[in-house]
Amino acid sequence: MTGPLPNGLTNQEVAALRSILARIPNERSPGPSAIGEATGVPTFRDYIQRVSVAVAPGSRRLYESYWKRIDQCWGERQLNDPTPSEISALVEQIRASAVVRSNSRGGRSAAEHTVSALRCLYAFAVADGLIAEAEDPARRVAKPRRLPSNRHALTERQLAQIVEHAVSTGNDPHLDSLILRLHIETACRRGGALGLDRADLDLDNCCIRLTEKGGTVRWQPVSPSMLRMLVRHYEERRNNGGDTHLLSYRSGAPLTSRRYDHLWQRLGRRLPWVQAQQVSTHWLRHTTLTWVERNFGYAIARAYAGHSGRSDAGVTSTYVKADIYDVARALSSLSGEPHPLVAEEQAIPWPERMLAVPEGEDEVMAP
Repeated sequence: MTGPLPNGLTNQEVAALRSILARIPNERSPGPSAIGEATGVPTFRDYIQRVSVAVAPGSRRLYESYWKRIDQCWGERQLNDPTPSEISALVEQIRASAVVRSNSRGGRSAAEHTVSALRCLYAFAVADGLIAEAEDPARRVAKPRRLPSNRHALTERQLAQIVEHAVSTGNDPHLDSLILRLHIETACRRGGALGLDRADLDLDNCCIRLTEKGGTVRWQPVSPSMLRMLVRHYEERRNNGGDTHLLSYRSGAPLTSRRYDHLWQRLGRRLPWVQAQQVSTHWLRHTTLTWVERNFGYAIARAYAGHSGRSDAGVTSTYVKADIYDVARALSSLSGEPHPLVAEEQAIPWPERMLAVPEGEDEVMAP
């Protein structure tokens, strides 16, 4: 049959169309993987390794476990492969598999950190020119809404119980009590205490230099007795190998976060409410800052905490900004000791038992 077909096409035209259609699968537009190979877009596995050495240590610790999960699921895929719906599915998968603890909130934290870990990767990819900002799929996935923190200020009785059990148990009560007093007096974060160096002590002005979250640096007033304890601790335990870390174990090795973990685990075994509420060092920060705010006002509490941003205080914070002298005045009242930066003002001191550090370093083994 050589005449026209019912649709008006001849056999020759049909054969030509079939020939064209046969070649289309090999000439179609490349998919995401092909584009990635052609443009040099790396796989998740390769790019995670690249980004992990480019971020700050704190970000690396936060995102590392989530990057491992992403690597397990998508390690061989190019960055430009996943869609927002695939990312959402991965987030829900990680949320469902999150470890359930006494303070868990249905995997919200795991889901939030997964999205943040992916956004971190894609932010670097955009900056490196690997993908366009408009093509970042992680930005089109919403983070779970963060619930208010359960942390709050401890009562005087609760704080006294923590100090009492810290100084009467464990294999290094001097170190544990020194840690607690440092955090109570300064409201510093754990990273600030761990990063202290001998050069961070200002003996004349009775201050310590804290390097904390986001690389912020500030001089924080401490009581004269606290400063003497820190100096004595350093001199008795310093490592002759040249390490100048301020806080250290009996061996001279620098203090690590593991000591904090063991401390609160031990306190949790002796104080059930500590275990039930998952009390940690950060609760001491809440306690001190609440006391400062109640007695000296919001502006001084912000300065005491080392907060410098205006996102939570509005424009008014520009006009009521407190300085180091205000912080020293609050610290003097808290500790009941005069401070060299201010006149001798000792109103509203805390009970001595909360700030007590036992003399000597006699070892007390846990029962």
